[in-house]
Amino acid sequence: MKGTTGKRRVLTVCLAALVVGASMAGVGWAATQEPSAPGFVWKDGAEVYAKVCAFCHEAKVGPTIRGRGLDPTYITFMVRHGNRAMPSFRAAEIDDESLAKVAEYVSKAAANQ
Repeated sequence: MKGTTGKRRVLTVCLAALVVGASMAGVGWAATQEPSAPGFVWKDGAEVYAKVCAFCHEAKVGPTIRGRGLDPTYITFMVRHGNRAMPSFRAAEIDDESLAKVAEYVSKAAANQ
């Protein structure tokens, strides 16, 4: 009976060493990988507006936002936090760079563009 308990301890220690070694090897391998290439990138703020914002703001579901000279900071805040029927958009839905592009576009665009 004692021999069996000793073998179990040895197997447990070996298994633990194997798991720790394998996980450390995985960490080292992951650290040496090249960063992944960026995914989809919007061309400009006009494209973001046309493909995302216009569905509501051009269909009169939301208020007209072009041609009003809205501050880009205000636009960014509204997009991130939402207001009434305007949903909030997380960074996973529109990244900060694209949001800055569309905010700049909306703040400078004429109402009929």
